[in-house]
Amino acid sequence: MPAIRIGLIADTHNLLRPEAMAWLDGCAHILHAGDICAPQVLQSLSRIAPVTAVRGNNDQGAWAEGLPEQHTLAIEGVRIHLLHDLAQLAIDPAAESVQVVLTGHSHRPLVQTRGGVLFVNPGSAGPRRFTLPISVGELWIEGGQVRAALHTLVP
Repeated sequence: MPAIRIGLIADTHNLLRPEAMAWLDGCAHILHAGDICAPQVLQSLSRIAPVTAVRGNNDQGAWAEGLPEQHTLAIEGVRIHLLHDLAQLAIDPAAESVQVVLTGHSHRPLVQTRGGVLFVNPGSAGPRRFTLPISVGELWIEGGQVRAALHTLVP
């Protein structure tokens, strides 16, 4: 079976850049780690692939109430836990057999393995914050193994 590409995006803050949409095209699934800020962002992303999203601290209103603050899902046998702010992690990922923890909030792109768990923050795909890049990420899943990569949209 060929590798599956999962798109990672966070902190769009109601700005879904055409560069992000183009880069996510072809993904089998898209994971949004919060601070979406408008339901139209999720609607647009869902035209590319199925979307799983969590609520961020800036996601408010009736549309956002249906989004969980944390969510664990399995894609091709790989367990992925999504939340917006890593400081609010409510599980022990290794004890829950989670292989990937996806976060947002800091706007700082990060791929790091800790205790056998892959922690990924795709950075912010929305408005620029300070001098941080505008970025997204991806997971590649193949044969129960997973690897992550980051992609800068705007340096």
